[in-house]
Amino acid sequence: QVQLVESGGGLVQAGGSLRLSCAASGRTFSTYVMGWFRQAPGKERDLVAAISWSGDNTYYSNSVKGRFTISRDNAKNTMFLQMNSLKPEDTAVYYCAADTNGTIATMSLPVHDYWGRGTQVTVSS
Repeated sequence: QVQLVESGGGLVQAGGSLRLSCAASGRTFSTYVMGWFRQAPGKERDLVAAISWSGDNTYYSNSVKGRFTISRDNAKNTMFLQMNSLKPEDTAVYYCAADTNGTIATMSLPVHDYWGRGTQVTVSS
């Protein structure tokens, strides 16, 4: 059983930065395609960024492109999301997800093999 645990959320002023981490259990972390999702109150959960198992391929939603950077350290079974130039509209619960046999493209789907419990990010204006 794979467990994903997010950390690094918090309260930050607009224009500030946060770095989220997603720590994964399991021996085959390096084979998972992974992604960060976010869900604001009253809205659907949307894909923010995704990364291939090797880290060579990434995807960003238009709303975060140029401000957020997704990365992973397979040796430490951890994925990251560096968030810069944060805006109040980035406020949401951020979740990490992983698929054992997915692709960057399939990360846009709402169903995934494993989910974390989420970490709250609040950006004040």
